[in-house]
Amino acid sequence: MGTTTLLGCCSFSYRCNQKIIGSDGHKNGISRTRACCPDEKIYEGVLILKRRTALVSGLSTLVSSALLLGFSGQAGLAAVKQGLLAGRVPGLSEPDEQGWRTYRRPDEKSGGHGVGWSPIIPYSFSVPPQWEEVPVSIADLGGTEIDLRFANSKQGRCFVIVAPVLRFADNLGDDAKLELIGPPEKVISAFGPEVIGENVEGKVLSMDVAQHSGRTYYQFELEPPHVIITATAAGNRLYLFSVTANGLQWKRNYKDLKKIADSFRVV
Repeated sequence: MGTTTLLGCCSFSYRCNQKIIGSDGHKNGISRTRACCPDEKIYEGVLILKRRTALVSGLSTLVSSALLLGFSGQAGLAAVKQGLLAGRVPGLSEPDEQGWRTYRRPDEKSGGHGVGWSPIIPYSFSVPPQWEEVPVSIADLGGTEIDLRFANSKQGRCFVIVAPVLRFADNLGDDAKLELIGPPEKVISAFGPEVIGENVEGKVLSMDVAQHSGRTYYQFELEPPHVIITATAAGNRLYLFSVTANGLQWKRNYKDLKKIADSFRVV
């Protein structure tokens, strides 16, 4: 069993007395008697506490702190439980009745994508059960403009690209409209290669235009590879939401993948 070194004293009620001799090791050295726990050991004047005891002691301290802060009963236990649950994805909601969760980009999330850029306007989308956020790499297609990735190894993956509208024109201002950037054909021809890594000519199966809360969205379905790209503009950026999968995943999960793509909104 591993050990943990502590410089404090033990808080358990079962104690024993143990004599500690000074570091010189002589009988005439300074000695004193202290209280210790059964799981303690003294080594060269330093208190060694077994790992199991240390963990229990730490949990006891956390519970005590919650009570001191005014929590009691179930509320206190809930506060402790919340403190022990690490790694929850910020911005991800609790599951609905079908197990789907909605991700909304946190307002405080970093990633301005360049000096002089305004904060990224939040976006949201929904994912089925077992889809989780995965790390973003600058080596990915889209490079540093990829803001987020989600994936499920058995169903597919999705990611969000946030790109500057200045690629199209320098007179679009800080509240760009997708229809002012250009028609669907222009947008997919310019940005499609960043999503799939190759020219999109001859790969676009369908193009749709929709309005949601006064904002225009273009949606494209490409093959190959199997991918649905949803595009819109907000602030001084173009948003590209890509949902993709391999051939077998696409065939088995197309309904859910299309639902993910259709759920994308800029708040």
